[in-house]
Amino acid sequence: MNKTIAIANQKGGVGKTTSAINLAASLAALEFKTLIVDADPQANTTSGLGINPKEVENSVYECMVDGVKAADAIVGTDIQYLDVLPSHIDLVGAEVEMVNIESREEKMKIALGEIKEHYDFIVIDCSPSLGLITINALVAADSVVIPVQCEYFALEGLGKLLNTIKIIQTRLNPELEIEGILLTMYDVRLRLSNQVVEEVNTHFNKIVFKTIIPRNIKLSESPSFGLPALIHDVDSKGAISYLNLAKEILSRNGIEK
Repeated sequence: MNKTIAIANQKGGVGKTTSAINLAASLAALEFKTLIVDADPQANTTSGLGINPKEVENSVYECMVDGVKAADAIVGTDIQYLDVLPSHIDLVGAEVEMVNIESREEKMKIALGEIKEHYDFIVIDCSPSLGLITINALVAADSVVIPVQCEYFALEGLGKLLNTIKIIQTRLNPELEIEGILLTMYDVRLRLSNQVVEEVNTHFNKIVFKTIIPRNIKLSESPSFGLPALIHDVDSKGAISYLNLAKEILSRNGIEK
């Protein structure tokens, strides 16, 4: 099994990076060899796994723009079965630099193609935009997880993202599937959270994950320790929820563990 999953939503603050780090760590905890690709110039996934972006020699930027082999940019983590392809602030300029490059939408797919067979799962953390880097991630991916926060305006912009996915399916990556919509930042005490859950399920029924990610202090603070929640506090609700999400994804793909 080699599967590449992009975590995408052009809306910021919906839990993309938290979901990418903790889903990848959960898959690794279940003993699947996993690579997390930081495709966001903010490099929060990189730092959230205890790697200083300023000390990164080769990043996803060099792989896409300069043709550096992904194998030469991948960094191991303290977590068994989990590697990271780090990001760097240079990635901000990649969109401009790649404008005139041939097959510019496929640069990430080409870079990851060389190492894909070495991993069971590749998880790509996308930036909060629908720019060229995110398009590269969606072209490289087999499926996409869309995090949606349980807050007001939750569905705002979702139509635009689904439209972009449809265009990519038609023109660039016919194999791309929606893995599921992931509800995040759920607060059981708030009526609004429950209304959003109901609304998303009504609109998108079959593609909504049963697993819902709660608001959780351990999820919020774990990146400051450079750790996934699973390592920071294995018994926290956040860690358990992402482990359940990983199991749900495995189940949807007919993989037993």
